[in-house]
Amino acid sequence: MPPELIVLALVVVVALVFDFTNGFHDTGNAMATSIATGALRPKTAVALSAVLNLVGAFLSVEVALTVTNAVVNIQDKTGAPRPELIADGGLSLLLIILSGLVGAIVWNLLTWLFSLPSSSSHALFGGLVGATMAGLGVEGVKWVGDGTKLDGVIGKVVLPALMSPVIAVVIAAVGTSLIFRITRGVAEKYRESGFRWGQIGSASLVSLAHGTNDAQKTMGVITLALIATGSWTDLESVPLWVKVACAVAIALGTYLGGWRIIRTLGKGLVEIASPQGMAAESSSAAVILASSHLGFALSTTHVATGSILGTGLGKKDATVNWRIAGRMLLAWLITLPAAGTVGAIVWFIGHSVGGLAGALVVTAILVASAAWMYLRSLRTAVDHRNVNDDWVEQVTDRPVPHHGVREETKA
Repeated sequence: MPPELIVLALVVVVALVFDFTNGFHDTGNAMATSIATGALRPKTAVALSAVLNLVGAFLSVEVALTVTNAVVNIQDKTGAPRPELIADGGLSLLLIILSGLVGAIVWNLLTWLFSLPSSSSHALFGGLVGATMAGLGVEGVKWVGDGTKLDGVIGKVVLPALMSPVIAVVIAAVGTSLIFRITRGVAEKYRESGFRWGQIGSASLVSLAHGTNDAQKTMGVITLALIATGSWTDLESVPLWVKVACAVAIALGTYLGGWRIIRTLGKGLVEIASPQGMAAESSSAAVILASSHLGFALSTTHVATGSILGTGLGKKDATVNWRIAGRMLLAWLITLPAAGTVGAIVWFIGHSVGGLAGALVVTAILVASAAWMYLRSLRTAVDHRNVNDDWVEQVTDRPVPHHGVREETKA
């Protein structure tokens, strides 16, 4: 078998691994508030979210096409890879994509280990941009479009990243304030019960929206790899097998449940009541679905976290844990450059080895890093049994035992 086909297979497998990590990393975006308020049992919530992510992945391809066409500048006007970039059968381009994926996965797992709800999307774009700059130079990245529309990394990634959480905060804050004013005369127990039912619908909508946005990013990466080898030249569609594989991978990851991040979003940022939960989920769904329709590859994590923060600002006397919020903001700010740095370093290592062996070394680095972080996570395990325990700020580095499980109490 030609080496470029082996590397292409590696890229597809690693891309699906990223999709899987994206699923469990972002489960909390849809279900953290429903789990925290008791609207859904933890295992039921992640199962429902998994099914709806699977369905949502098939509803649109706009975001997938953004990843394929708006990040790495490898195609000519016909959609075919530029001839000078495929003289080696596409191996060089595949190594760039593989290195970018490794940068994204490593950052995803690291932030999951520290219970920080950072952006899987920005990890992916950061990894791809860093590896591309290392392999092709600054001009290898499609920074902006031709001026006729918002395009490139700036227009399709950076601007939505700045605008979407602000919009989500405002919508959620206004919605929360209105909800509590309208229901002021309703007994609290009836208000909580009614909005818990509403949360099931709004959380389901967020999961569906997440599938339309995040699952497609991996579709775009795999399609980009196919373009790099000349196996695909259509800039307006994605192969069916790619859609199916990515939809299944993100659904499986979602069902696994990113309990560490669910705990931070549901218990660590704002103590959420059911009306706030419904307001947060409705705000998130509206922003994500609108962005998917426009092809903006925004961060669903930024939107969901912004919505939860907005509910804390919109409810009178609500307490926002600004210490946790500050950690999240720091993670947001460094995700693109951090994942990009990892992607670039991994590319240099793989390029130094060269060829198929270089791709295998890059994959081995990923496996070793993932194994270490997984083993490290077992020291302070969080699962469906302790995800809803009362939040305790970590000050002594001493985990709190619960149900025989050592619980993560550090965000």
